[in-house]
Amino acid sequence: MYIQADSFSIFKRTVSARTSSRSTGKAPKAQKSPAASSDLHKVLVVLNGKGGVGKTTTAVNLAAAFSEQYRVLLVDADPQGSATWWVQRNGKSSGFDVCQETDPTLLSQLRATPTYDMIVVDTPPALGSETLASVIPAADYVVLPTPPAPMDLAALIETVRSSVRPAQVAHRVLLTKVDPRSLAEALEAQNTLMELGIPACHAFIRAYKAHERAALEGVTVSQWRGKNAKEADADYRRAVDEIQRDWRN
Repeated sequence: MYIQADSFSIFKRTVSARTSSRSTGKAPKAQKSPAASSDLHKVLVVLNGKGGVGKTTTAVNLAAAFSEQYRVLLVDADPQGSATWWVQRNGKSSGFDVCQETDPTLLSQLRATPTYDMIVVDTPPALGSETLASVIPAADYVVLPTPPAPMDLAALIETVRSSVRPAQVAHRVLLTKVDPRSLAEALEAQNTLMELGIPACHAFIRAYKAHERAALEGVTVSQWRGKNAKEADADYRRAVDEIQRDWRN
């Protein structure tokens, strides 16, 4: 379901308040699991200062995986609006809600909404932007997606050092676009990050055409039906399990 956002009130309204023509106008289909804590309220920011690392793909599919347990809002804070474009392409419910908001003042107030158990934020690839300066302090947790290639890792390390560590927010790197035929590069990247004291998920996201095709159809990998869809979905579920273990510890 897509929610048209033009003010911060969007974060405090129920899903049926302001919806696009694609919306059914009903309450969100995503239901909290009986096991989910009613006290859960997390802001998870997906961040990297470099573009083309799988940031939006990560944000959308993490939101989908979490929505099986919690009420989730995906905030598209990237002016390019890739997450919004993705969800609007299909009238099917994604299991979570989406709104687009790029105003730094409003984004700094993400914690103010009681409507959702979790807010996932897709951010622009621009270190030093006002958007990042607003959302990082509001985050409970930051996920930093990056391919394992050395140039991508170098940009990722700079993002951690300049933007994440100074905010003292919990975070993990999530390796993306990993060649499923050759995992050695990913394992080497994980070791490099460990040596630098940068926490990384043991799980990683393998590069499958399923990610691109799901986006083109406006669905998540958990909804897409095709080659390697189950494997792609399983990768995100493993990442979600690790994030939740961090929250419990």
